[in-house]
Amino acid sequence: MSNPREIKWAMFVVTAVGNFIAMLDSTTVNLALYPMSKDLGVSISVIQWVMIGYMLILTVFLPFFGKLGDIFPKNKLYSTGFVIFAIGAFCSMSSHSFGFLLASRCFEALGASIMLSNAQAIIATIFKNARRGKALGLNGCLVAIGGMLGPAVGGILINNFGWHSVFAPCIPVACAGAYFAWKILPSHNVKTKCFRFDYKGFIYFTISLLSLLLAISQGYQWGWTSFKIIALGFITLVFGSLFYIRDHRINYPMIDFSIFHIKPFTFGNLAVMFSYMAMYTNSILLPFYLMELLKFDAFKAGLLILPYSLTLSITAPIAGNLAGKYGSRYLTLAGPVVYIISLIYFTSFDKTTLMWQIVLASGIMGIGNGLFQSPSNTAIMTKKKKKDLGIASGILALSRNMGNILGVAVTITLFEEFRELFLKLHQIYETAFLNAFHTTMWFGVFFGLVCFTFAFIAYRK
Repeated sequence: MSNPREIKWAMFVVTAVGNFIAMLDSTTVNLALYPMSKDLGVSISVIQWVMIGYMLILTVFLPFFGKLGDIFPKNKLYSTGFVIFAIGAFCSMSSHSFGFLLASRCFEALGASIMLSNAQAIIATIFKNARRGKALGLNGCLVAIGGMLGPAVGGILINNFGWHSVFAPCIPVACAGAYFAWKILPSHNVKTKCFRFDYKGFIYFTISLLSLLLAISQGYQWGWTSFKIIALGFITLVFGSLFYIRDHRINYPMIDFSIFHIKPFTFGNLAVMFSYMAMYTNSILLPFYLMELLKFDAFKAGLLILPYSLTLSITAPIAGNLAGKYGSRYLTLAGPVVYIISLIYFTSFDKTTLMWQIVLASGIMGIGNGLFQSPSNTAIMTKKKKKDLGIASGILALSRNMGNILGVAVTITLFEEFRELFLKLHQIYETAFLNAFHTTMWFGVFFGLVCFTFAFIAYRK
């Protein structure tokens, strides 16, 4: 593989595979929660921490590992991520108690966080111009497909081999990834006279973000006005303020806040976060609609969701390539417009909706997301100096995960509240379900409009 172009794309494959298995693993476990709870003898409310803990640890450490990516050689850091991920997955597969399973998942999340936080920076380093856009687009596409395919893969494995098997496929892939990451990813590092890291600021940041994410993810379960949520909000404000003050007083901050003075970076990340909130409005509710209202089985429901992944996988690299050549501005505006049209179409669905209409709406949603994600990632990463690519990549991944967590929490809360409200108005269950489904989808439209607004501000000339 002496051709430099082939070497670059080999680097991309190694990097993208890390992102793919990290997202695949995070959603594969969803369907395994019920058999896990039965086998380990714990309730559903307890076993869900296997999923929540993974997402919390993964998200909290994204900026930290992004910062390390600006200092240490990419090949060693990324290879370490693969190794940690493989060990965590093996331990999870071998678990026979809830405590060991939870600890294994949290350890596994550290590896996933290393990979997700540094992938964009590695790709932005090895590719330029149009190829950078195409590569970032493909990577974003694989991340989204990994998240969407997880439940389907998990369902097949659980039905045939039991819940322990959901962790098995990623282990050999991660081991191979560790070897090739060490061999072919960039091995140079930024020359620094002495390595100094703000450990105290990192502790403040971790406590603040962990409290915020925990409050968001558990708000509906615990009650938004409960003492636990109010206490978590207070902790978030106190330690967030301490982190902000400290980062402005030292000359080696964990996050250099001057990076947020760059308008495309700040508003671009906000646009990404709201785009994921809009996407998750649909991805959370559509399976409920298909299985609970239309009475489709899990296999048929999965097939009807696949057009989203298919159109996304086609559109994302094309949009990324166009963004690299002609800029991201118009594509990042077209994307929200397209998926807003899809969300509005979903608000017309009822018990008589035909399968081709569901396929069409899901396909349009995938096109809209593909048009937006790749160009926005390209624009955000292109505006950074090389020394800041790691932390920028970490913050971009943080924006995505914040959008995921907020999207799930807000969507479930709104849907449950509206369904209860309509039931209290003496509507029959199916009518209450549909009205709640439609009303929550309109909130998805609102998130899409906010995304459009932030994208307009971020990339206007």
